Amino acid sequence: MRKTSAALATLSLALVALTGCATAPAFDGAACDRAEAATGIDDIATITGDVGETPEVELFTPVGAQKSSFSDVVVGDGPALTSPTQSAVVEFTLYSGKSGEAVAGTAFDEDQAQLVSIDYWAQRVPAFGEALECATEGSRVLSVISPEDFGAQNLASFELDDDVPVVAVFDVVKVFPSKAEGAPQYNDAAGMPTVVRAADGRPGIIVPDSAAPTDLVVQTLIKGEGEKVAEDDTVLVNYTGVTWADKTVFDSSWDRGATPFDLTALIPGMTQGLTGQTVGSQVLIVVPPELGYGEAGSGAVPANSTLVFVVDILGTDPPAAPAQ
Repeated sequence: MRKTSAALATLSLALVALTGCATAPAFDGAACDRAEAATGIDDIATITGDVGETPEVELFTPVGAQKSSFSDVVVGDGPALTSPTQSAVVEFTLYSGKSGEAVAGTAFDEDQAQLVSIDYWAQRVPAFGEALECATEGSRVLSVISPEDFGAQNLASFELDDDVPVVAVFDVVKVFPSKAEGAPQYNDAAGMPTVVRAADGRPGIIVPDSAAPTDLVVQTLIKGEGEKVAEDDTVLVNYTGVTWADKTVFDSSWDRGATPFDLTALIPGMTQGLTGQTVGSQVLIVVPPELGYGEAGSGAVPANSTLVFVVDILGTDPPAAPAQ
């Protein structure tokens, strides 16, 4: 019996048994070499259909797998997955290597798509993460996972014997960048926070000792070439927020992965600061209390706080929520 809508949830439950032994892949996106890493297992299956649509898969069973391996059935020409926490839409189907029957999969429906990352997959089954490292948007990846690598509890959750390898077909439908990509912009930074960036794009925010501005300040630090953001858009962003007075980070997406923002549901200062910006941009937004959380504050944000945000705009209209 094929399990579709519950497939991600089932793998999430199986994660309980894997916690502590699964690690996120460590790789340098600049050194990605799919051709060198792939192992050429195309001859175990005939796979037809367009990327992004449910594939027709005929496995030549039984499939033997003493170790996990993968191969690119279709190589897309879009951006690559070069960071473990980079957001993507990845559809998949899992098959029994013994019977060839599908045992789980996503719906291949954009209305039901979820944001995932290499880190997300690696925590569930490390070999999945390895198969997706450096894969490009538009690719279809065939992966064989040994019973040992798939894990006894995962096999049991799909009612597979403990000696059965699993075959996965991944479609990398959409890849979002992990950081702003555009032209650096000149700003008169007098009295404003300074932003420094790590190699992966993670910003550091240095707040000056001067008094906070009383009006909303918006500075474009990097100008992207993508579409303009409308005030009612949902955007995918990486962001860091700092309080001006305490000069401490109160929230950041960089450790957990990019976040979809419905601009109509944000504090007014963020909505105003992001509206009209372009995808690919990095924006510094200084939000006075009346356009932020005001006298009430919020969580780690004290009352009457001036807030400093650095926001990388990665895309518009992403799936509503990341997979959990």
